[in-house]
Amino acid sequence: MTTYDLRPLSLGEILDRTFSLYRNHFVLFAGITAIPYMLILVAGLAQVLFVKVPNVGRIQSGAPQLQASGVSAGDAGFAVLIGLAVLVVAGVAHLLAQGATVFAVSELHLGRTTTIGAALQRVRGELGTLFGVLILSSLAIGGGLILLIIPGIYIACRLAVCVPAAILEDLGPRTSLERSWALTKDNAGRALLIYVLYFVLVIVVTLLFKWPFAVLAVLNVKDPNTFRFWLAAQQVGNFAGDVLVGPFVTIATSLLYYDLRVRKEAFDLQMMMGALGGTPARPVTGGAPSMFS
Repeated sequence: MTTYDLRPLSLGEILDRTFSLYRNHFVLFAGITAIPYMLILVAGLAQVLFVKVPNVGRIQSGAPQLQASGVSAGDAGFAVLIGLAVLVVAGVAHLLAQGATVFAVSELHLGRTTTIGAALQRVRGELGTLFGVLILSSLAIGGGLILLIIPGIYIACRLAVCVPAAILEDLGPRTSLERSWALTKDNAGRALLIYVLYFVLVIVVTLLFKWPFAVLAVLNVKDPNTFRFWLAAQQVGNFAGDVLVGPFVTIATSLLYYDLRVRKEAFDLQMMMGALGGTPARPVTGGAPSMFS
């Protein structure tokens, strides 16, 4: 197992350690993501079964004409319920994977070991906190995006380490956001570059694993069985792509969280004191500047 020294890191070193951790422990991180995301895959495949296949009529005036599909109000309501159920399942799966990944990164970064089961087990009791963090951060970022986009991006960068703060310091949702806001002061640019790289990876994965199946589904819309087959294949592609790229941003922001604590709170010295039998001081969060005040 690779043991990393606790010291201030450049952005390049954080990214290098992110890829090294992921590569050296691929089964661990992919498994942590895959197990909860199996719920999304199952929900997505179930949704495919209830897809109303478009009824494409004869081509007239050079364009295909869609005939009335005969969708009843009951069918539409059922489709909405299925969609909401998929969203709920996706949210829970995302929180489980993200929280468990933070635990795993923490253990490995501090020179310890962990397993898929242990990481997922530890995060089960944190779902309520993580849900609160998700809601508050989404509201803050969404409000910023309404104000000409740029404020929302800045807020997202300042809240980049709120999940590691919540999980590793056992903080409540609001305190976690305030903690992240304090830690990332003067470091929003580094978080932004992490997000930019993540979105580049998302685009690559989308092009390779998701869009081809969507295109094939559209091309076979006249054949209901083939159409549903490619929609199901798209769900599998979504699953594979999300499992591959999903851990990256959580690993990177978790390492950024530790780097910020080393820089601003001498966390490396706290760990050294703990190893020597001393009592490392806990970070003071009550005096952190509040973004809500």
